[in-house]
Amino acid sequence: MNLSWQHLLAFLVAISVLVTVHEFGHFWVARRLGFKVLRFSVGFGKPLLRHVGRVDQTEFVLAAIPLGGYVKMLDEREGDVPEHERHRAFTRRPHWQRILVLLAGPAANILFAILLLAGMTLVNGITEVRAVVGDVLVGSPAAQAGLRSGDTIASLDGKAVAGQRDVVFGMLDGMTGDGRVALSVVDAHGAKKDLVLEVRDPQARRKLTEPEALFRGLGFGFWQPPLPARIGVVEAGGPAAVAGLKSGDEITALNGEPVADFQGLRQRIEAHPGDSIVLAYRRAGVEGSARVQVAAEALSGRKVGRIHVAPLASARYPESMLVHTRPGPLEAVARGSEDAWDMTALQARIFWRMLRGQVSLKNLSGPLTIAEYAGDSASAGPGAFIGFLVLISLSLGFLNLLPIPILDGGQVVYQLLEWVKGSPLSERVQALGQQAGIALLVLLMGVALFNDIARQFG
Repeated sequence: MNLSWQHLLAFLVAISVLVTVHEFGHFWVARRLGFKVLRFSVGFGKPLLRHVGRVDQTEFVLAAIPLGGYVKMLDEREGDVPEHERHRAFTRRPHWQRILVLLAGPAANILFAILLLAGMTLVNGITEVRAVVGDVLVGSPAAQAGLRSGDTIASLDGKAVAGQRDVVFGMLDGMTGDGRVALSVVDAHGAKKDLVLEVRDPQARRKLTEPEALFRGLGFGFWQPPLPARIGVVEAGGPAAVAGLKSGDEITALNGEPVADFQGLRQRIEAHPGDSIVLAYRRAGVEGSARVQVAAEALSGRKVGRIHVAPLASARYPESMLVHTRPGPLEAVARGSEDAWDMTALQARIFWRMLRGQVSLKNLSGPLTIAEYAGDSASAGPGAFIGFLVLISLSLGFLNLLPIPILDGGQVVYQLLEWVKGSPLSERVQALGQQAGIALLVLLMGVALFNDIARQFG
């Protein structure tokens, strides 16, 4: 994990946008229902920018620590409230209105994700990559199920597959559940086959849930177009640059064994962390060789080799592998809503299975990993960064719905209990709930930060 100021900037932009959306949800619904809003703050700590609105003299604040935000409403629990304004205090409004205000923040994040998904669909259309199987490892669960290179996956558990993404989500859902997925495939000759991919051992299934372990553990991947083993970018000061390799060099062999394509080159270099290797290359028709000291870097809890080069161009799938559609506005919104629901529901199932010990806690990511993803997606282009915002916005919406007292979901539970009880909960009960919620969040954050550090140092 190599974080730069670009990663930090992308992370701060993403967090600021998503927090603003979340708090605006609370703010907008509160104002519409007649609550008095005292402050709308993006960030915590010392105010950097401050504006007082005309309505209710609400303060709009941009604070120094952009890692959260809040909407402060008139509340009798926080001080005396003038008699003429008591009807607008949070504690005096009907319970159903308080619950709507609390739910509005997570709802805003989910709606924001839907709009982003719909917008991307309208602008770019939908391009699905066919789920054609690539290499299948001998003896792996995929091979034992009868999956073969060249098979096209048509459905999972009876649900039609549109492309590779559906297979990823379906396999993740199945392997974090009972470990059994029914596949319908079409082989390279057009014959249909019904298969069952199964991992019965709970410990083996849990191992599959570690980051980037799913398909490696199942023993298959998707077919990818071959990419020539020609270097496009050589990072200054990296192992390849130190060894004298240059942009345009075509790698022909590694330690005397021929190299077929860039994928094969990358995989073989990853298998040599910290080793010294000899790369044979062709430069402007002239053969040469270079001894490269491979760097050992952490990736998902394991050491992999890196020489800090990139291919000359990205691989392009042939048109026969792609399915293009361009839906209209209503269909785009419907598709965005369906995708947001599917991702949120899968997230909820995986989180529940994590609590039950079926899913590895290594999936909890802290700020360092999120910052890395933010920077990498921003570097990959606007589309990738918007996709990152969609995932984080849905995660923020889901997490805030959890019944943890310090979060919106926990506050909703408080309001429901008060509504049923007919009177406010005691201060002692609320304090105990807050303490338990803070302890649980600190525990989760501690695990996530530990995962960050473990990924950093392997």
